[in-house]
Amino acid sequence: MTRSKIVAIITGAIALLLSVGYLLLVQLLDFRGEMVPAPVDLLIPPLLLPFFSL
Repeated sequence: MTRSKIVAIITGAIALLLSVGYLLLVQLLDFRGEMVPAPVDLLIPPLLLPFFSL
């Protein structure tokens, strides 16, 4: 086997590993359920709330 063929095989194997890893990561994140935003009252400190409730 020539050196370029070995590099191509190694590059393809790395690409396959990265793509399978990405798919597993997406499945894991999707398995956690729906993303629910944090309540607004927890994001804004109570002292600043009158300024943002206009």
